[in-house]
Amino acid sequence: MNLPFFIARRYLFARKSHNVINIISAISAIGMAIGTAALIIVLSIYNGFDSLVKSMLSNVEPDILITPAEGKTFVPRGDAYDWIYGQKSVSNMCCVLEENVFINYDGRQGLAVAKGVDMIYEEESPLRNHMTEGRFSLHRGDVLMACVGAGLASTMGINPRFVSPIEIYYPSRTRSISLSNPAASLESINVYPSGIFSINNDIDSRYMILPIEAMQELLEYEGDVASGVEIRLVEGCPQSEVRRLQQEISARLGEGFRVSDRFQQNESLYKMMKYEKLSIYMILIFIIIIIAFNIFGSLSMLIIEKRGDIRTLRSMGAQDRLLRNVFILEGWMISLLGLAAGLVLGISFSLIQQHFGLIKMPGNFVVQAYPVILSWKDILATAGCVAVIGYLIALLPVASFYRKEKRQVYTDSGNL
Repeated sequence: MNLPFFIARRYLFARKSHNVINIISAISAIGMAIGTAALIIVLSIYNGFDSLVKSMLSNVEPDILITPAEGKTFVPRGDAYDWIYGQKSVSNMCCVLEENVFINYDGRQGLAVAKGVDMIYEEESPLRNHMTEGRFSLHRGDVLMACVGAGLASTMGINPRFVSPIEIYYPSRTRSISLSNPAASLESINVYPSGIFSINNDIDSRYMILPIEAMQELLEYEGDVASGVEIRLVEGCPQSEVRRLQQEISARLGEGFRVSDRFQQNESLYKMMKYEKLSIYMILIFIIIIIAFNIFGSLSMLIIEKRGDIRTLRSMGAQDRLLRNVFILEGWMISLLGLAAGLVLGISFSLIQQHFGLIKMPGNFVVQAYPVILSWKDILATAGCVAVIGYLIALLPVASFYRKEKRQVYTDSGNL
């Protein structure tokens, strides 16, 4: 058996002459356990909200989006699009035409993002699962319909049960602006609200979905003009397949087009989410470092108490390296005990919440319980960092003791 580990283990569990050392050691281990468990739980909750946000955005954002590198619109034709249709991992591909517009509804005016979509989008849109009122339908015979975000509908007073149309206006691209009659320089169309959807506050407050032919008429485009092509892949498609398709499509279309995956479509949002998680991790690690300084105090007191044992072991031929390892292991074992207990608590709580949802969300939220996703990467990062912190903290009192001891020996020899 490793001698330093054997002695350190005996010191850890043996009764000390000063009971305060046992109390401080216990407080240190409990503090490390609470800090570790809190880190696991908070990161798991963050993973849950992160996944929730991504799943909500996936109902609006496609897996791959094709847009022109210059200008706003293009005509999606060519062999590249035929090739995309033939890929087994592609679930559907639809054309969209999006623009900022001015709307009027029953005497209320405001701005909105009008997104024109084709029949494929209308038939297979994931927005169907997020309708809070009415239904997702963009055509009723020859009548053009529109689905509106919940926030925009609330601001404008839009209700799918009313018969009032939504009047949409956009400056004409072909007529000059008339100062005497500005309204003559506007193009307009009428659509009727068929339903209200809810994704998140940002989307709900700005977006309305309507047929692409209505947008082409409003913007005075002829032919199959689009501002983007949205490609959705089959469910469970691996990220490697997304990257392969993105690279192949980009190569086939050339430099005149931008091919973006879901991360690139909202790069700032996803980066912010990563930085937020890193910030939370660093703050909690800093708290654990503060808690770990209790180990410094208990280990310093233990070294002072065991000076007699140190002299005895030296007289028996023990080297300073062995003695240092004894006390370093003693301090490290305190943090490792707290780490093990914290991992058990944190993982157990996260798994229970993940599968049973015991703690409920307050108010009317999209989920009833706090979303939790336990990640093995978070567990390894937490365990590794806490273990390193415990080891470094254990080094400090041992190094300090031996510096003082050498200084004392030097002083005594000088006096002689």
